[in-house]
Amino acid sequence: MRAAIMLPSLYVTITILSNISSLRIITVLGASMDAGTLLYPFSFTMRDLIHRALGTMAARLTILLATVLNTLAFVVFWIVSNVPPDPQVGEQTEFGNVLLPGARIVLGSTIGMCVSELIDTEIYNAVRRRLGERHLWARVAVSNAFSIPIDSFLMVFIAFAGTMPLSVLIEITGVNIIIKYIVSAFSLFWIYGVRRGES
Repeated sequence: MRAAIMLPSLYVTITILSNISSLRIITVLGASMDAGTLLYPFSFTMRDLIHRALGTMAARLTILLATVLNTLAFVVFWIVSNVPPDPQVGEQTEFGNVLLPGARIVLGSTIGMCVSELIDTEIYNAVRRRLGERHLWARVAVSNAFSIPIDSFLMVFIAFAGTMPLSVLIEITGVNIIIKYIVSAFSLFWIYGVRRGES
């Protein structure tokens, strides 16, 4: 019961915070990347934990719920930014200036997340069917090996194509993939921390 509440809640929270953080482009060791990459990679392993503890259907539903809630978050930001401000306080443009320019980023992040995570789920299932209960880590490693590049490519090119040079887009994509692989490797063995409940 606790897993059914905590794991999907953590997954959705990570995706929303990551999408908001992606509005800022930063440099790490001299390379460009969106700040959401610092947190988002944990969502891949979190999804695998949901899959193992709660089953395939729960994983798919959590991905779709996260997609809806991320979209809803942007809609709420847009509405709040366009409601007339209290004249006694002033224009308060900072809120909209920070959050509204991210429409394409939110779109790219959300599409990338939804597509890559659903693909990840199917690959995870295929590895599970082939290996059974042996080598749990392989499910995470193999599914993430495919889904991480898909997510990074979709997110970066939907969000930023036409706004910066192709070389920067390629650099951001490459850095995102590398960091996501590193975080995925770091969190790989979390899969052993949840009880099997998958179907």
